[in-house]
Amino acid sequence: MQPKFLLIAGGAALGLATPAAAQMDHSNMPGMKMPPPKAPAVKKPAAKKPSATKPAVHKESAKPAARSTPRAKAGLGAKPAASRSAKPPVGGPAVADPHAGHDMSAMPGMNMPEAKPDASSGHDMSAMPGASGGANPAEPGAMQGMDHGSMPGMGQSSGAMQGMPGHGMGSMPSATGAAMIGTNLQAGTAPPPPIPTDRAADQVYSAAAMAHSQQHLRSMHGGQNFSQVIFNLAEVQIRDGRDGYRWDGSAWYGGDINRLVLKTEGEGNIGGSLEAAEVQALYSHAIGPYTDIQLGVRYDFKPNPSRVYASVGFETLAPGFFDVEGALFLSNKGDLLGRLEGYYDQRITQRLVLQPRAELNFAAQDVPEIGIGSGLSTAELGLRLRYEIRREFAPYVGISYDRSFGDTARFARAEGQGAASTSLVLGIRTWF
Repeated sequence: MQPKFLLIAGGAALGLATPAAAQMDHSNMPGMKMPPPKAPAVKKPAAKKPSATKPAVHKESAKPAARSTPRAKAGLGAKPAASRSAKPPVGGPAVADPHAGHDMSAMPGMNMPEAKPDASSGHDMSAMPGASGGANPAEPGAMQGMDHGSMPGMGQSSGAMQGMPGHGMGSMPSATGAAMIGTNLQAGTAPPPPIPTDRAADQVYSAAAMAHSQQHLRSMHGGQNFSQVIFNLAEVQIRDGRDGYRWDGSAWYGGDINRLVLKTEGEGNIGGSLEAAEVQALYSHAIGPYTDIQLGVRYDFKPNPSRVYASVGFETLAPGFFDVEGALFLSNKGDLLGRLEGYYDQRITQRLVLQPRAELNFAAQDVPEIGIGSGLSTAELGLRLRYEIRREFAPYVGISYDRSFGDTARFARAEGQGAASTSLVLGIRTWF
């Protein structure tokens, strides 16, 4: 009966002593200099004194303080025992977070950039023994035997770690004296490794056979030649008066950089004579991804007397996918002519294409023998709608307006021709 009575009495004393142990003042402990917390304005229940015959109660309440002692010696700033054991009274208002207001800026050796305030600011831990990281180990509370400045790669100057403020990584490569931003590394300047020249097939085939194979490989992958023949215009012109015909085509052979180009164009009257015909032989050289320079000769069969011209010109794909061509011609008689033409393919569907087209011809002087006047001599504006039965074969229908200007118009009237004409055109655009 007596042991059972002692057990019941001990449990009751333990329950009454727990609130009293929670209210123990730990602020007077060494190294735990803390501002006095504001007590909530509530009535505290009267705590009964613990029985002297139950020492086990004090052992339970003293455990948090015993755990905090090693942390304080290591300079890690242990939480006060009261912050873990104290609980607000039942039914009273919530007690403020005990971690709020910790101020660690006063600790020597903790030279860190100013950070945003958090819940741990405000606590003064500078008086804690062993929590001062100063460079002088003789200072009161300095961490004995924990000189981080002497650690390899953890260089420290005036409490600030070189290279990265507050992090002591100044001895890292490419980070001395400046903050690391991303990967602040210099680009390499070493030469690239040599192109491998040994091939497994070299052990089986002769050098001559391998040379022929490599030449064939280069020619079939970027070094091969192509060819094309295309007629942009091959049409019949139906107009008031005598109907006519017209052609404009080219052919080329070569690679991506150098080509041989042949151009021809002309016009005439159906059932009548040929009015104009020319052919050009040009060397074309690519000076960019979209532009070629062309040099060569031009020979006019008609009109009479025939002329031979030295030609220099260009072809380019302008921004917006406009095909533009231009050239200057210097004849064997000293006549200087110029030409500028362009067109644009506007796809309405995958097979239906509308093509506006313009061609302008100029002359530096009057050439009465062939009916050309100085300045802008002739212009042609056209609009053609084609349907691509295949990409290589597309019939079209459209309208064309031709006009002569200045002395060229005067020469045309003198021969009984009009200065302007409008034609309905029917033709085929083809290439192979």
